[in-house]
Amino acid sequence: MFEDSLIESGGKLKTKRGATTALSFVLQVGLIGVLVLIPLLFTEALPKTQLMTFLVAPPPPPPPPPPPAAAPVKVVKQIQTDIINGQLRTPTKIPEKVQMIKEEEAPPPMNTMAGVVGGVPGGVPGGQMGGVIGGIINSTPMAVPKIATPQRVRVSQGVTQGLLLRKVQPNYPPLARQARIQGSVLLQAEISKDGSIENLHLISGHPMLAPAAIEAVKQWKYRPYILNGEPVEVDTQITVIFSLSGG
Repeated sequence: MFEDSLIESGGKLKTKRGATTALSFVLQVGLIGVLVLIPLLFTEALPKTQLMTFLVAPPPPPPPPPPPAAAPVKVVKQIQTDIINGQLRTPTKIPEKVQMIKEEEAPPPMNTMAGVVGGVPGGVPGGQMGGVIGGIINSTPMAVPKIATPQRVRVSQGVTQGLLLRKVQPNYPPLARQARIQGSVLLQAEISKDGSIENLHLISGHPMLAPAAIEAVKQWKYRPYILNGEPVEVDTQITVIFSLSGG
């Protein structure tokens, strides 16, 4: 009996549970359907702004930038020449037409009796080169600036020897002759505008020969040195030679 009661009760429980499950499924499906149909029936409740935003297509992308302009291609035209390395090359073909070079005729010689060269054609004899303007320019005296003449110039011994008018030979010192001393004495001298010796100084030479050389050179006389038409003072050197042979 106990088993029958259990079996019976078990059948009842199974029957109630199946009905409850079916009813719950039906209710849930109906509720979902109602929720889906409400927005479709009442469209005014939907957010229009958000819907329009979703429905509007995005703007098209901007067009790509134009490609950079290509640099113009410079066409180099090769000119064919008949001269290669300074020599005339042999032509590859005979030209169809040979062009003759015609030289311009030289102008007829101008009659110089009717005027001057460069004047107006048909001018009168005795005209002026360059016309009226040339005559004015040629008739205007041009002042030539005068170069200032220096008061003193330096001249070499070779030039001053050509200006020498009077040369006094020095007396050979007796002591130097006995001591067999000989040689040259170099002096620094100034020649005045009238040709006389001034400011005589010893540059080199034996001390026993120098006084005699200075005494003799003081008496020398030169022609004035002329520069730009005026006499000037001269700085120069004078050599006096003492030789035991008398040369």
